[in-house]
Order: sequence, then C-alpha cells, then structure tokens
Amino acid sequence: METFFSFLTKRVDDCSSLLCVGLDPHPSDLPAPTAEAARTFCLRLVKATAPYAVAFKPNAAFFELYGPEGWSALKDVIAAVREESDRLGSMIPVILDAKRGDIASTAEAYAKSAFEHLAVHAITLSPYLGKDSIDPFLAYKEKGVFLLCKTSNPGSADLQDLTIDHRPLTMNHEPSSIVHRPSSMYLYEYIAYLAQNWNTGNNIGLVVGATQPEALTRVRAAAPGLWFLVPGVGAQGGDLETALRCGLRADGKGMLVNVSRDISRAENPRLVAAKLRDEMAEIGSSLMVNGISHASHHHPSSINHSPFAALADSLLEAGCVKFGEFTLKSGLKSPIYIDLRSIITYPKLLEQVGAAYLPILEKLEFQRIAGLPYAAIPIATAVSLQGNYPMIYPRKEVKDYGTKAEIEGEYHAGETVVVIDDLATTGGSKFEAIEKLTAAGLKVRDVVVLIDRQSGAKEALEQAGSHLHAVLTITQLLDYWEKTGKVDKEKITATRTFLKTTS
Repeated sequence: METFFSFLTKRVDDCSSLLCVGLDPHPSDLPAPTAEAARTFCLRLVKATAPYAVAFKPNAAFFELYGPEGWSALKDVIAAVREESDRLGSMIPVILDAKRGDIASTAEAYAKSAFEHLAVHAITLSPYLGKDSIDPFLAYKEKGVFLLCKTSNPGSADLQDLTIDHRPLTMNHEPSSIVHRPSSMYLYEYIAYLAQNWNTGNNIGLVVGATQPEALTRVRAAAPGLWFLVPGVGAQGGDLETALRCGLRADGKGMLVNVSRDISRAENPRLVAAKLRDEMAEIGSSLMVNGISHASHHHPSSINHSPFAALADSLLEAGCVKFGEFTLKSGLKSPIYIDLRSIITYPKLLEQVGAAYLPILEKLEFQRIAGLPYAAIPIATAVSLQGNYPMIYPRKEVKDYGTKAEIEGEYHAGETVVVIDDLATTGGSKFEAIEKLTAAGLKVRDVVVLIDRQSGAKEALEQAGSHLHAVLTITQLLDYWEKTGKVDKEKITATRTFLKTTS
C-alpha cells in the first residue's frame, strides 16, 4: 500500500519542487477578520501557487478562531487544493498544522477529525505524551504525521535544548526496539532518534526549524532517512541555502521548506512561489552535482553538514576502505581495498549505512528486499529494520537436508524484490542472485548498493533489464577525501589511475 511519504515523493518529482506553501490567514492580513475573508485569502494563494507547491499547510488556528464558519472555510480550502490537483494531474498533499497531542482516546478523535472529516493527508503532532498519543494517527497507514522536534520559535530552547541521558524513562515500548544512540544528547535529538525508531510504516516525519541550522544538522544525523517539514525561512529569519545544506538527505530530497508570509504578502504570490521553487532547485543541484565533492567545493565550511560526508568519514575510520598495496583475487596489485564486511563490528555505522539506503528505496516499488550473502545480509537486515521492509536472501549453497531451500524467508511468486548488496564491481554476483530469484517466480527490477566501483556493473545490469542504484560512487568518495585531506593526494591519484586502467 502506498504511504504518505511515497506519495509525497511522487509529487516532488512531478513538480520538481520542495516548496510547501503555508496557508496562514492572519487576521491582520485580511480586509476584515471573518471566515469568508480567510477563505478568499487562502483560495487566492492556492490558485496562484499550486503549480510550484509540493504541498499546502493550512494552520488550523487561523480557521478555528472563527468557530463553525472557520471550520467550513478550512474544508473549502482543502477542497480547492483537490481541484487544483485534478487540474494539474498531480495530487498535492495537504498537511494540517494543528500540533495535536493528547492521550490515546482523545487522539483517536483528533485523528478521525483530521483524516476522515477534513480528509487531509498529514498532520503536525506534539510527541511529548509518548508514542501511544500518536498511534491513533499512525493507524491510518496511508496518512503521515510530522512530529515537533526542533521548532523555529526562540522559546523552543526552554525545553528542546535540555541535555538528557537516554537511560531513564526511555519510552513505552520494548527496549529491544530502541536504536543505538549517544548516551547524552539534546532532547530534540532524542525525539529524532525516537521518530527514526517509530517509523515502521514510513509515515513519520519531523518538524525542524530553518532558524536553527546547527540543530537541523544534528537532527539530520540522527534521522538520515526521514522527511523534515522546515518552517522559518523568510519572515522568521531562516536562510534558505543554509537550511538546504544542513537538512537535505543524501538524495537531495527529504525536506519540505515551508514559506508563508513571504508568499502571501507578496504583490504577485505566483511569481514569488516560482522563484522560490527555482532557487531551491538550483541550490539543491549545486549541492548534489558530483555528490559530496561538489558540496565541499562550493561550501568548504558546510562539508560536515552533508550526510554523504558523515558516512564517507565513518567508512574510512572503520577501515572499510583502505589505501596501500593489496593483492586482489585476480592477482592484480591495487592501491585501494574495499571491505564492507567489517561494518558489522560497528553498530552505529551499521545503523548509518542501513539508513542511507532508505531514500533510494523510498522511490522504488517492491514488496520485499533480498540481501546477498554474505557481506550484504547484515546491511539488508539493518535496512529491513529501519524501513520495515520484509527481507529474504538467496543462499550461496543450497542445503542438502531440511527444506533444501534456495531462498530463505517467506515470499510469494509474482512479487517484486529489490536486491541489496554492499558493493558493485562488474555485476557478476548480482546476476547469479537475480537468476535464483527469478527462477523462484520473483521479479527483480532494481539493485541497490552502498558503493559503486564504477567498473561496468551499472551498464551490464541495465543491458540485462535491471537498474543499479548506489548510495555512493568511488568517484564521489575519492573527490571528497582528496578535497578534505582525509587521504593523501598521492594515494588518491594512484587509485584513480588504477581504476581507469582496469575499468
């Protein structure tokens, strides 16, 4: 079943935008403080900005203040978004900014009001009553929630910046489901780790203010795969480029940048929305071209904010990539050796690696993931746990006893699986696995790896009808390590030469 965030990703692709248009009919912006004026105000914005908006976010407070008439106006605004969606041929989600948070029985009523009567696609919630207060919203599997994490108001520091030890009063769920995290952190970071852990249905995101770039960086590190709703750009003082640099996921998505007053108070809201959409796209492209290396080249001080950078550093520090002189299986002498099996020694790194696959998988359609033995099985398990994806794996050696199964795990013929592996070189091991999976009646369209050595696997798989997706390429890694001085330039040059002559 499609989830809110898979649906949202399609909208991002349809409109090439990360712009969320806030619908906040402040009474001071209206010709008269009435529900009808609020309705007219918002309908004008929806009509003007729909082609450039990935989502609309009406603030419930500015409708509720007018009583039943305000509630009726809100429903009309939501209906207008649906009409624009039909006109454009692309469903535009509506996120209700209501910041609900109450005990389970009350939460059930709030959820029914938002998701059934108003028919919005997502809602903002306060997580401070614990998971049982958001469970009634999560029960609507196709809907989404954004948990308040680090808000953009100055007073957020009163509580959200408290330093905590995670051991006491962890939560109302089993300790075995708690992800690994630092022993001491800010409260907002703890919420981010909780959200990452609770997101078993791909329907939880976080609210993180653009006015707090350091916090945005920390939250992205704690929740690499989650979508962020980011208020505070413009009138509240948040800088757009800084926010994108700190908060974008490794795939250049994962953020809804909310802008309200700068659009609604503009003489030409349509023009401002178009410019913001284009500016976000330009900044995002500048950060993503050539991956992390481009980001570091244009923004030397920002490299620590990149999800790519943190992962690249961790792989190097853990010895998963080594430089020196190594004899390969082929007998060739190589100046670089990649061994991702040692990831299992570092639980935090394994978690980080698992999360790095999620943005890619979120865009694909499949029923199960298939980890390849042996190095990719723990990685696929980490991906399965974080993304709630059912997992199987094809055996290298078929048992001659017991079930004699070639594929371990439950599956059904006709299902589509995504192959998960650690490394791509020529693609040979992928073809062997795909052959076993297809022989069992499964469909394989996509293969996702952590590192692509760019030695022909992508082209070979494409020719055979499968698509290779990589979290990182060897080019990106070498460029980054060279520019940051993490690896001696001579070793980088030797590696580039070796790869060029052997590809």
